[in-house]
Amino acid sequence: MAIRRYVADADNTISNAFKENLTTRATGSNMGQADVSEVFSIYARASTSSAELSRVLTKFDVSAISSDRTAGTIPAAGAVSFYLRLYNAETSKTVPKNFVIVAQAISRSWNEGDGLDLENYKDVGQSNWVAANSTTNWSTAGGDYHELPVFTQTFSTGLEDLEIDISDLVEQWIAGTKQNY
Repeated sequence: MAIRRYVADADNTISNAFKENLTTRATGSNMGQADVSEVFSIYARASTSSAELSRVLTKFDVSAISSDRTAGTIPAAGAVSFYLRLYNAETSKTVPKNFVIVAQAISRSWNEGDGLDLENYKDVGQSNWVAANSTTNWSTAGGDYHELPVFTQTFSTGLEDLEIDISDLVEQWIAGTKQNY
C-alpha cells in the first residue's frame, strides 16, 4: 500500500477571542501566516457566560489529487482513503481533556491572509471571524460551512494528533459535486 501526501495550500486560524482588556473581541484578527493552527474554546474569562472560540480554515489543491487519479497514481473512488491529519504542537500551557473536534467543509471562498499574531490578535485583514476576505463577510460569524458531511474526533488527553477519514468529502471535491473552499 502506497501513501501519498497532499499538503494544504492555505490555512488560517480565525477567532472571536477577547483582547487583553476582556471587553473588545478580536474578530478582525487574521493568523494566516502563523506557523501553527490553534483550536480553542475558552469559557467564562470575561464573564460567567462568555465564550471565546477559534476555527481553523484549511484548503487543499484538489486539482493535484484529480490529476493523480487521472494518471493512475491513486486508485479510483472507493479504493482509496483520504485522511485529514494535523499534528499536535507541544505547549507549556494547560490543555483541555475529553473534548470533540468537529470538522466540516467550508462553503464560501476565503483568503488566507498574512497575519501572524496568536497572542494579542493585532494582525487584521483577509479571512477572520467576520469576513471571508477583504470584501465579503461570512453569512454567519465564524464562517460558512456545509451541514454535511460532518467529521468528528474525540481527544481523551488533549495531546493527540487529529486524524479523520474525509474520503467522502474529497470524492465530492474530485467529482465537482461540492466546491472545495
